[in-house]
Amino acid sequence: MLVIQPKDRTTKMLSILYEWLEARLIESNCSNKEMGHLLHHTSPSERIMLLGHGSDKGLYFRKNDEKEGFDGIIIGHLQAYYLRKHCGGIIGIWCHAVEFAKKEGLHGLFSGMIISEMSEAEEYGVVTDKESMDKTNRIMFTQLRRLMDNGTPLHEIPERLKALDTTQSDLSRFNYERFYYV
Repeated sequence: MLVIQPKDRTTKMLSILYEWLEARLIESNCSNKEMGHLLHHTSPSERIMLLGHGSDKGLYFRKNDEKEGFDGIIIGHLQAYYLRKHCGGIIGIWCHAVEFAKKEGLHGLFSGMIISEMSEAEEYGVVTDKESMDKTNRIMFTQLRRLMDNGTPLHEIPERLKALDTTQSDLSRFNYERFYYV
């Protein structure tokens, strides 16, 4: 499995999805050429996880995760060409990943807007506190990991994950409902 998760303290909890698995982990920025080479030489049967912050333009990276803002896109339009050959084996979790996937013709399990920071909760009118948000997201990603470990087909995960929301808070309902198979 190939995991691309740019180093970022605010999305570190996503490592729950691949801890203790045999995975090649890319945490820092690569040039477009290096990333293209890496993706080109990743077997179409190998799962790829793309995790972190982003938008409909792709997955972001930052050189210093102590600072606000991002330095660029590590997975974007240029890399989509190589990702298309993975025909449903991609897991992309960042804000608006599903829009990126649809625009680029990618297939797999993708997230919509996922609230992982207090500023995002405020922006979307979701009342929570930092401790509850971190706990709720840890539970959600642990449940997602269990579904994957149990061999649940990616296309079944969005509905199965929603059914596992035991917290039933505004935040959990918001986040659990934003996983899609495309």
